[in-house]
Amino acid sequence: QVQLVESGGGLVQAGESLRLSCGASGTASSPNVFTANTAKWYRQAPGKQREWVALMTPHGPTNYRESVKGRFTISADSTSNTMYLQMNNLKPEDTATYYCNVEVNMKPFWGPGTQVSVSA
Repeated sequence: QVQLVESGGGLVQAGESLRLSCGASGTASSPNVFTANTAKWYRQAPGKQREWVALMTPHGPTNYRESVKGRFTISADSTSNTMYLQMNNLKPEDTATYYCNVEVNMKPFWGPGTQVSVSA
């Protein structure tokens, strides 16, 4: 099992930045669960479907949803088993609950989410 917990959300104004964190724990989380498996950030706005935002693959490139390219950066710290999403130049349309996700042995694990609200 892998337990994920997101943090770092909040209310900011357009143009500001936030850094989301996702910590992993559990019997299947070690070592380096985010660098050893495909890991992603998703978001879900009120009344909309959950959508993929950014992903990182083991020893591979990162990829981003078109609307966040150049503004968001996904990364991971293997020493602390933490994944990050650096979000710069935030826009009101980035307002959503953000979730981290990792697939271990083809089984997906999700955190409970952290709310990001961006005012105009």
